[in-house]
Amino acid sequence: LIVHVALPVAIVLTAALIAVLALYPGMSAWLLRRFVPGSASLLLLVAFPAGWVLTEWLRGWLFTGFPWLELGYTQVDTPLRGWLAVLGVHGTTFALALSAGALAYLVASTSRRRWAALALPAALGGAGGALATVTWTAPAGEPLRVALVQGNVAQERKWLPEMREPTLHRYLALSRGHADADLVVWPETALPGLYQSFGPFLRGLDREFAAHGTGLLLGVPWRDGDSGHLFNSLVLHGSAHGVYHKRHLVPFGEYLPWRPLLLPLTKLLGVPSPDFARGPDLPLPSIGGHPLGLSICYEIAFAAEVASALPEAELLFTVSNDAWFGSSFGPHQHLQIARARAMESGRYLGRATNTGISGVVSPSGTVLDRSPQFEIDVIEADLTPMSGATPYVTLGNRPVVGGALALLLAALIAGRRRQGRVPAERGAPCMRRRAGRRPGPGAAKAGVQSALPVRFR
Repeated sequence: LIVHVALPVAIVLTAALIAVLALYPGMSAWLLRRFVPGSASLLLLVAFPAGWVLTEWLRGWLFTGFPWLELGYTQVDTPLRGWLAVLGVHGTTFALALSAGALAYLVASTSRRRWAALALPAALGGAGGALATVTWTAPAGEPLRVALVQGNVAQERKWLPEMREPTLHRYLALSRGHADADLVVWPETALPGLYQSFGPFLRGLDREFAAHGTGLLLGVPWRDGDSGHLFNSLVLHGSAHGVYHKRHLVPFGEYLPWRPLLLPLTKLLGVPSPDFARGPDLPLPSIGGHPLGLSICYEIAFAAEVASALPEAELLFTVSNDAWFGSSFGPHQHLQIARARAMESGRYLGRATNTGISGVVSPSGTVLDRSPQFEIDVIEADLTPMSGATPYVTLGNRPVVGGALALLLAALIAGRRRQGRVPAERGAPCMRRRAGRRPGPGAAKAGVQSALPVRFR
């Protein structure tokens, strides 16, 4: 489970990932500029916002998807946050892109009517602020007492054989102090080994936590005895039982895509080949009769997949081992993404991580409590199960993707029609006036200027 890659190989692979991700906005901008001729208003207020949203949507599923840092996540603390529950992160991105296009048009255009563009961001922000005050879901029972355990086991020592017993002792000692909780949650791969190798320890946990009426949700790798597949899993013990196997795996980190093609290359480069399998669809685990929507690490970035557990799930929990990020922006971005999921779903969300940031998020996206990074900590909070569905849970990404496609098609048609009118209305008279006359010294320069496809006016 420990992956070591030589530094030169790591640099090349990281550069390749950056280059591939940069292709999405780069190709989008080139295609729009190439195939959507027209005025500044058409490009900035219609084509580019629609193109940007479709590009991010494509990035979220093509080649298994990489939706990290979509623009909509930046709005969890702005008036536009109200759009998350209605149109999801893509709809919020659309509102932001439209606002940015309006401001760009205000700067680039010389038209006297350009100030009217300010009405667009004002309307989107006002509507978003109003939507943020709407309560889309309702309590589905009494609050549950939840304890989120942050063990803070250093990544470089996590899987060492001599750390196995100290790690188990640490998590157990931290959890025993919260025996009054309805549910105790340990982070991703809290148990440093295969689930099947902890038989006596897990049986003891079961008896102890069941005696207190407490459920224990813990992360651990799981080897299926029938198929031999290895899963990244969450297992529920104590007062309730259930299992969740991670379904959306990290390419190259948890599995090798296009394995027959890439396996020889990874062996040549000395890169270990991960072999986790995609988990099957299983019934949602529940605690006290309340179904739980679960996600492991990277999965929380996939809005549609989190929403697939809704509206059945009444609480959301996500676990992670963000020690991989070190002291970078990664854990903070991960928490911001989780906040967006709580707002989209209208659910309380608990987040348990190894080294931070663990936390509790309300349906409005407010962080009710959070742990410091790189410290041992336990967060205890009351989370209210919620029922019902937000508009986003009901409709998904269909309205945003369909609307963006319709706008892009309309921009293409309008741009082509406008391009067709220019020679007939302006080019022909000019050609007639100049017939039979030698071009003057400024003709070449004028010709270049008239060939510019966008006239900012």
